[in-house]
Amino acid sequence: MYDPTRLAALVAVAEAGSITRAAARLGYTAPALSQQLAKLEREAGAALLVRSHRGARLTAAGELLAARARRVLDEMDRARHELARLSGLSGGRLRVGTFTTVGVHLLPPVLSSFRRAHPDVELTVAEYEPPGGVLAVAAGEVDLALTHTYEPAEPAPPPAGVVLEPLLVEELVLVTAPGHALAGGSGRLPVAALAGQPLISSAPSHPPRKGVETALARAGATPAVVCESPGYALVCALVSAGIGVAVVPEMVAAMSATPLGVRQLDPADFRRTISVAHRGEESGPAAESLRALLRGAFGRA
Repeated sequence: MYDPTRLAALVAVAEAGSITRAAARLGYTAPALSQQLAKLEREAGAALLVRSHRGARLTAAGELLAARARRVLDEMDRARHELARLSGLSGGRLRVGTFTTVGVHLLPPVLSSFRRAHPDVELTVAEYEPPGGVLAVAAGEVDLALTHTYEPAEPAPPPAGVVLEPLLVEELVLVTAPGHALAGGSGRLPVAALAGQPLISSAPSHPPRKGVETALARAGATPAVVCESPGYALVCALVSAGIGVAVVPEMVAAMSATPLGVRQLDPADFRRTISVAHRGEESGPAAESLRALLRGAFGRA
């Protein structure tokens, strides 16, 4: 194995074109650097440098080894940075924002994995109805937050300094009372088939849903009940009781505590994207570690 110090010396000579200049860059004397290079040549079993009064140039063997050495040194430098980041996980605090659906069904096992890996980090969790979590990240109230956006909708850029990293995209599906006429068919249900159907609506107090509600209204779905709660548990309970139908994310339909009929829609462009909001490179090591766990967990989901 080659000594990394000697590899760094070879790379420095390749870049500086002179042993003297390379020695000054590395903080050595020229004779000391020459000794390191001589040892490297013995390790390599080949001449690596051609020395002259004009300086030093690499031989073909020297060029080959210097190219490999750059890669090795770059990887070692990355490892040092990653270890330095990990060392920040021996204490401190991680503040997490979430919304209800993900906070109940997907986040707990991720936090459990984080706690096992980093037991000394203090965890706090706060609930924000989107887009409140994004604003909380921008204000520094939390380190990262799970949030969501719906399609169709008008895109809204995140605040300055906040990055939205998508984790999971799910379709919106029609939910009905068990045995409802619309739940009995096979294949996707055309959205136009909702014309005249009583709709359990989450608008107007739920801004992310407005685009979806508008599209459903264009299809002729008639609001029967405006549900002021942003949570879907009440919506599903009303649907299960036969008060009306609703369009909800797949995860909500699958996890409902009340029995429902479920049907996919056509076109399939009604979607919800779940993302994690964070402060990019300004995020601390604990936030970076949790984001990696979220990517793995949501990818499996």
